[in-house]
Order: sequence, then structure tokens, then C-alpha cells
Amino acid sequence: MMEENICMNILHRFWFTFADPPQFSPLSLGCGVTAYDYADASNILNSKVFGENPALTIKAVTVDIDIQTLDRNHVIPNMGVVVNRGVWFPLGHE
Repeated sequence: MMEENICMNILHRFWFTFADPPQFSPLSLGCGVTAYDYADASNILNSKVFGENPALTIKAVTVDIDIQTLDRNHVIPNMGVVVNRGVWFPLGHE
């Protein structure tokens, strides 16, 4: 019997918070990204969220964030699908 090597890329939910985010920006609450690892999450953050704009200074990162711990009034009702690779909060950064 032939064994198959199956490589599973496991996705992780990253929650970024920032030092001195712009006032009235959704990024003041944080940013949620699903990615394979920190480097992948950082690349998604820089290309999709910041794009041509200067990147914000990352204050903290939580890996495999329990989404139930996020802000129930603003983040949870306004986030996208957390199981797909990409930005799920704030929306609009596909």
C-alpha cells in the first residue's frame, strides 16, 4: 500500500491591535486576519489593509483569537468569515 504525504496548511486567526491608530478608524478596535502563519498575516495586513498608506505600529498580536472575546457591539456584528484566509475585520479589505 502506498502512503500519501498530505501537507495540511492550517489557518490561524490573528488579532492585531495598534499603537496610536487614527481617531474614528475601525482599526482603533483592531484588525482580524486569517492566515497560515505570522509572516502570511503580516503580508496580508500590509497589502490589503495598509496598501499604499503608511503601516501602523503593531501594539500586540493574538494568535488563534477566540472571537467571542472581541467587542460584542462593534467587531462581532461587523466581521466577515473567520475561516477563510484574508481580512475579516474591518470589512472592505479583500
